[in-house]
Amino acid sequence: MSVPKLAALVVLSASALMTILDGSIVTVAMPAIQRDLGFSAAQLSWTVNAYLIAFGGLLLLAGRAGDLIGRRTVFVTGNVVFTAASVLAGLATSPAWLVAARFLQGVGSALASAVVLGILVTVFTETRERATAIGVFSSTGAAGASIGQVLGGILTDTLSWHWIFFINVPIGALTVAAAVRVLPADRGMGWRAGADVLGAVLVTAGLMLGIYTVVGIADHGWVSGRTLGLAAVSVALLAGFVARQARARTPLLPLRIFRSRTVVGANLIQMLALSGMFGFQILVALFMQRVLGYGATATGLAMLPAAVSIGGVSLLLSARLNTRFGARTVLIAGLVLLVAAMALLTRLPVHAGYLTDLLPTMVLIAGGGLVLPALATLGMSAAGEADAGLAGGLFNTTQQIGMALGVAVLSTLAASRTAGALAHDATGPEALTSGYRLAFAVSTGLLAAALVATVTILRRRGTISATEAEHRSDREPALEPGAGRRAEPESGLAVR
Repeated sequence: MSVPKLAALVVLSASALMTILDGSIVTVAMPAIQRDLGFSAAQLSWTVNAYLIAFGGLLLLAGRAGDLIGRRTVFVTGNVVFTAASVLAGLATSPAWLVAARFLQGVGSALASAVVLGILVTVFTETRERATAIGVFSSTGAAGASIGQVLGGILTDTLSWHWIFFINVPIGALTVAAAVRVLPADRGMGWRAGADVLGAVLVTAGLMLGIYTVVGIADHGWVSGRTLGLAAVSVALLAGFVARQARARTPLLPLRIFRSRTVVGANLIQMLALSGMFGFQILVALFMQRVLGYGATATGLAMLPAAVSIGGVSLLLSARLNTRFGARTVLIAGLVLLVAAMALLTRLPVHAGYLTDLLPTMVLIAGGGLVLPALATLGMSAAGEADAGLAGGLFNTTQQIGMALGVAVLSTLAASRTAGALAHDATGPEALTSGYRLAFAVSTGLLAAALVATVTILRRRGTISATEAEHRSDREPALEPGAGRRAEPESGLAVR
């Protein structure tokens, strides 16, 4: 790997790490934020929800903007917005101020994150280099959530919660300065190539409203009038967006991207897998604090083995395994490990021992270091130069929807089971543990569903459907007579 490419990979990974860290670093600091700013219990969740709504709602639009005006421009803009918003969040003195700053952070994260994979696949065009780059990049994201909890606990206990946001400032400033120097300049296709304003309004409103509905389920219930009404409006907006894309001269989301069975399957599997995986990050931390009585720093340090195992596998093994066995095979192996990890958590006792009951899961969660790089490889496998930002935005959108759904579903189920147990005279720790065990059982089911989808939807290496072959021919120039395409027999990218 050349020095310029290595420098580009470092910049992209640093931005991804900062974004992922910010998504999880808040979790262990929430009690301190609540005490300091006077959040009510209902308001407190909006320190996370405001970020998720902006992030998930804008990813698709941001990805297409990268294709149209230049991915480097959108990436730099996103990091500038995120860094400025981090300053505002760190200076917050009221709940409204912090929630607004978190929303603005989500906007910046969406702009930066949506184009990262698009930049990566255009910088690293050679098969083995791309596999290595995706492995390194994914390792930062895969381990970032656990690292965020470690760092959040330490900063909150040693300094104050304000520093969980201020720490982003030097990282963001360095990322922006380096991005201008090392990332390739691209002018994009111009707004005329895809400035579908109506489509942008429909999809952004639909996604934001959908995520807003999901994150409110914990407070309002699944079948409340509010939940069903907002969900219906969100579905109508997204249906209108799809109809618009089928007719628009310059669609925001060209429907041809869905011709690839592999890309569709990878995005669906990602939603299922992350719905189950993200519960680990949030619920295990809550179990350690609310049931076992761990402090913020102790909780963060207890999560460190998970960060090390995920990051180590992703960084050191995933690229080699993807190249040697193909992304589909590696994805299956990773999902098997994750199913086993979550299944262990379904038997957590009230007085759980860290070494006997939690550490084995921290080790098996290394399967995430295989799953995320493999999914990124598959999710970007059919993206040409013109659609790389779009495919990256779609992939990140399904990622955020999966995480939001996971938090909403698992938190609601855990709270309901806990309330039921308390009504039957269970003690507080017993009731909480019962709720968490149910949530982990559902996580296990979601990951098992992702495994089944992988086996049934994704084809084995080298099999290409007629529709996907047509899609490939649409976006690739015809070969000269007598010329042969370079074989890529060992690459997961050979699967379309």
